[in-house]
Amino acid sequence: MNVADLAAENLTRATAAGLDPHEYRRVTAELASVDDWGQAFVRAARRHLVRAEQAASPISAGEHYQVAARWFHIATLGPYTDRTTADTEGAAKSAAEAAAEADAAMRRALEILEPGARRLDGPAFAGWLRGPADASATVVVVPGLDSGKEEFHTVTSALLRRGLAVFTMDGPGQGTLAATTTVRPDYHQVIGQVVDALGVGRVGLVGLSLGGYYVAESAAHEPRVAAATTVSGPFHLDWPALPPPLRNILAWRAGGTRAARDFADQVDLSALAPRIACPLLVVDGGQDDISGVTCGEPLARLAPRGEYLLVPYGDHLLGNAHADWVPAVADWMSETLASA
Repeated sequence: MNVADLAAENLTRATAAGLDPHEYRRVTAELASVDDWGQAFVRAARRHLVRAEQAASPISAGEHYQVAARWFHIATLGPYTDRTTADTEGAAKSAAEAAAEADAAMRRALEILEPGARRLDGPAFAGWLRGPADASATVVVVPGLDSGKEEFHTVTSALLRRGLAVFTMDGPGQGTLAATTTVRPDYHQVIGQVVDALGVGRVGLVGLSLGGYYVAESAAHEPRVAAATTVSGPFHLDWPALPPPLRNILAWRAGGTRAARDFADQVDLSALAPRIACPLLVVDGGQDDISGVTCGEPLARLAPRGEYLLVPYGDHLLGNAHADWVPAVADWMSETLASA
């Protein structure tokens, strides 16, 4: 893949994560090769750290730290192939460092902008609990294969504005935990730990991309899930048909090709969908067409209380169509948890 294609492929995701599109174009225009991706985005992030340190007000400082966290996160999305090569080991180390810096920058941002935010860490998760202490319900935002808790701020903000408490998390193989853990298909075990740590009797779940599978799998097993939403979540993965870049990412996050294939073979909601007792909203983009990935329509059809929202022109993660689903998902989650 050349630089222009890589930049174009990630434009929607980067801007949906909160990066200014003009700054994104300036940064990616300076790339001489795809191997420069991580370093260029880290430099952009550090420019925002400098702005934060020089800011004239705490609010400006906090906002720059928040933007820096997003740049550091997107820096982790650079291309790689086989994790066993020396070059890729170096890329993995750089990605781990960027994820750690994203985590640190978000901590600084929340200390300033949301001093009531609480850090919660467990054996298989790390994240931030935000929102009112007396919130009537709590929603857990679950990221995907190479996502992290710094990415999905638009969904998180929409839920917070509706008075919900929101826990944004990294799980195994994700974000700040990617350097020390690998993905696991039995994600309900992780969600169980999260609910225990939150100390609540019920939660709503919003899962994005592979996080959609994690959320559906958890809803089928964990009775404390009161409502669930999947966004661009896979119903089924067919390992041989997956495009090589996706297989490579999964191999990195799973700890090797064999482990990745074993993981992909277990991503199948055919038997679990009928066991999801809680209300379930499935959101798909009509332009989300990845070889080897069956999208969410069968999940909505097979789940007893499933609903389906298809945005015809939406891409993967529907970053090009936020107005078509983010308010609807936030309203649905708020209303469903209120009546649960």
